Amino acid sequence: MLDSFRRRRRLRRARPGDGSALRDYRPWQLFTRTLFTLELEDEERGASVYAVDVHFMADELDDLTEDSLDDLTEDSSKRSEAPPVALYRDGAQLQIADPPVAFAVPGGAIEVATSLYGLSRMRYTPEDAPARTLTPHRWSLEGWRARFGRRFPRTSAAVGILAILVLLVGLVLGVPQIAEVITQIDLVAEHVGTFTSPVSLPVWANAMMLFAGILAATERALTLRHHWLIDADTTWTSLA
Repeated sequence: MLDSFRRRRRLRRARPGDGSALRDYRPWQLFTRTLFTLELEDEERGASVYAVDVHFMADELDDLTEDSLDDLTEDSSKRSEAPPVALYRDGAQLQIADPPVAFAVPGGAIEVATSLYGLSRMRYTPEDAPARTLTPHRWSLEGWRARFGRRFPRTSAAVGILAILVLLVGLVLGVPQIAEVITQIDLVAEHVGTFTSPVSLPVWANAMMLFAGILAATERALTLRHHWLIDADTTWTSLA
């Protein structure tokens, strides 16, 4: 029931697109943009290719000015801003939205969610079949990671397990230290008391943990894996 409610709310986030053409993916957009595709059958149109274009650095639609929104949805020739997420059908823009969002498509919906490190969800959820991940553009980071996984499956699996271990160790070692810092705040200490962490690492060790955690979280995002505990630092972004 909760998933159904959340999906209906995300479907309402989608706004009409302007019909503009999908722009080619460029090598210099490797860290700012990603692109996924999916082919679906429609009784009226036949086979169509749907594309989801994600710009990580784009301003949220709610934060854009009225003139900027007009540029996005009315006149593509004047467009200066790219929406955070856009759905295309056969190369023409259908809808735009802020993530997380669900786009209604034949037979189900395409669900898109992002985290601090990239994507946390990019899947097609049919009404009567298991969900499946869309296909990443071959030159996107997700596309590179997918090809690496197909070419070196054992190494890929080992990297995925290592990422999980790094994030779990980071939680075990980091949470007590963060709790100690928070309870040192006078207002917090007055109500809940103070907490002394059983773990105390030097600055250099915490810095290495942070760097390793960022790499592990990025690996999880590139493979579109997300778990409420393992990826606890980004779970809140997927609850909206």
